[in-house]
Amino acid sequence: MTKQQANWSPYDNNGGSCVAIAGADYCVIAADTRMSTGYNILTRDYSKISQLAEKCVMASSGFQADVKALQKVLSARHLIYQHQHNKQMSCPAMAQLLSNTLYYKRFFPYYAFNVLGGLDNEGKGCVFTYDAVGSYERVGYSSQGSGSTLIMPFLDNQLKSPSPLLLPAQDAVTPLSEAEAVDLVKTVFASATERDIYTGDKVEIVVLNASGIRREYMDLRKD
Repeated sequence: MTKQQANWSPYDNNGGSCVAIAGADYCVIAADTRMSTGYNILTRDYSKISQLAEKCVMASSGFQADVKALQKVLSARHLIYQHQHNKQMSCPAMAQLLSNTLYYKRFFPYYAFNVLGGLDNEGKGCVFTYDAVGSYERVGYSSQGSGSTLIMPFLDNQLKSPSPLLLPAQDAVTPLSEAEAVDLVKTVFASATERDIYTGDKVEIVVLNASGIRREYMDLRKD
């Protein structure tokens, strides 16, 4: 009688999609609220967005247990920073901290794919996109998660210059107004939900600007 090998993995992928768009004086971060494993929906109302600092928000997809552990580490280190420097960490500083934290765990990585968004020291919107081991880049917009292969071409079509070879390099902010960015986020999620079974139920949209933070929600497909 042959012994069967247990096909066990320390990771799971709970699906979901995240999007961030930076503007001249705002940043929009959004994620759906569905958490799945395989063909099972675990919950339809799970927030993938975490506020790390006053002007800095992170949206994460992947293995949500690892995401929670990562959020706790960042929260603890931010608290230490506040006690040492008597101020909140800026969004670019938090971006570097997140990169260092992910790279430190590179031999047993957090299975988390993150987009970090907020306002920089000049009040401009900023978006940072990551891989699982901490490599990151400041961009005007980004998407992560199970629906990112559907969402990124849509964003590229709407926001990227038609001929990047002939035109100068893009700025790290998009030309959209805040209302246009929110409408675009709603459109891309409505579109992705039609094709990706791991994205759905609701989209949570967080808008950061000089006035502070506001949240809004939009229903998506529930099948």
